[in-house]
Amino acid sequence: MPSRDQHFYHRSGWLRAAVLGANDGIISTASLMMGIAVANQTQSTILLAGIAGLVAGAISMAAGEYVSVCSQMDLENADLEREKIELIDNPESELRELEEIYIARGVSRDLSKKIAAELTQRDALGAHARDELGITDFNTAKPLQAAVASAISFSLGAAIPLLIAITLVAENLWTLPFFSLLALALLGALSAKIGGARPIKGAVRVTFWGAAAMAATSLVGSFFGIAV
Repeated sequence: MPSRDQHFYHRSGWLRAAVLGANDGIISTASLMMGIAVANQTQSTILLAGIAGLVAGAISMAAGEYVSVCSQMDLENADLEREKIELIDNPESELRELEEIYIARGVSRDLSKKIAAELTQRDALGAHARDELGITDFNTAKPLQAAVASAISFSLGAAIPLLIAITLVAENLWTLPFFSLLALALLGALSAKIGGARPIKGAVRVTFWGAAAMAATSLVGSFFGIAV
């Protein structure tokens, strides 16, 4: 049983990328295959669409996550550079700024002055990065880590509807959405559990959106019902 003092914020970076990738892999691939299947396509066409969706989606997720997190990293680095300059040009002003931060958090003025002075002497930039800018080791941007996590998790997620299609779709089309939604529910519950949240809530919200996506693509496939 987890300790009452156990926290999960340090998992937020990789967990966000991994969960988003896996969810997207299952939803987008299963939805794409459902749209093709409802349009009365052969099993080989359905599988081809799924494989193409897996490859394109994994690359897209990795590229998108990398660019997004790089942008975040650029902003962080720019803020740190400005903070370095301010610490050199206006050290007293920066010290008072740090004091006011601790006072605003409920620390007495005298103690705030002592804390600010000691932290400034030890690592002024680190203190301002953490307490003024909110940049810590837990949430600092890691573009490559996020990109790899997204690509791998998307591929693993997309592999689930592909495996379902290979083994079961030829016998019954509706096994694809059923087992895909089941996988989504399990993933949502697991990710919520890892993040310290309620598993049922995580399962319900991801299953709802997955069902909505599959229903929408099925309607499109049913409407057109033509060879692609």
